[in-house]
Amino acid sequence: MARSAAKTVDEYLNELPEERRQVVSAVREVILRNLPEGYREEISFGMIGYVVPLERYPVTYNGQPLAYAGLAAQKSHYAVYLTAIYQDAEREARLREDFAQAGKRLDMGKSCLRFRKLTDLPLDVIGRTIASVPPEAFIASYEAVKVK
Repeated sequence: MARSAAKTVDEYLNELPEERRQVVSAVREVILRNLPEGYREEISFGMIGYVVPLERYPVTYNGQPLAYAGLAAQKSHYAVYLTAIYQDAEREARLREDFAQAGKRLDMGKSCLRFRKLTDLPLDVIGRTIASVPPEAFIASYEAVKVK
């Protein structure tokens, strides 16, 4: 699935074949367990998204909630999107080091961590990374890099 038309997270999960649903659900559980208070889970950009709601931060470049993280089952892989990593070189370096220490290969685009099997992803690293940026810090980071 490249992009879902689901309106809810349950709809998104139910669209997936059982094996893919299990992988996405396992990563989702880690994200939800570690997600700082103030973010909200919703469908965003055709995937499961973790956002700063517009009620909390309404002035975004596209009028959409500020995307903190995302989770998707793509056609040939899975992806965890970590916007806070893309915005901060120090956080990215920490993530790279954590993957290396876990003995896992990091397949990363700008903010996208791609993986093919659940065992490719160090879930404890994902949990720590998600937990490391409260909404206030994420908003401050966003404001520091956005074009005025």
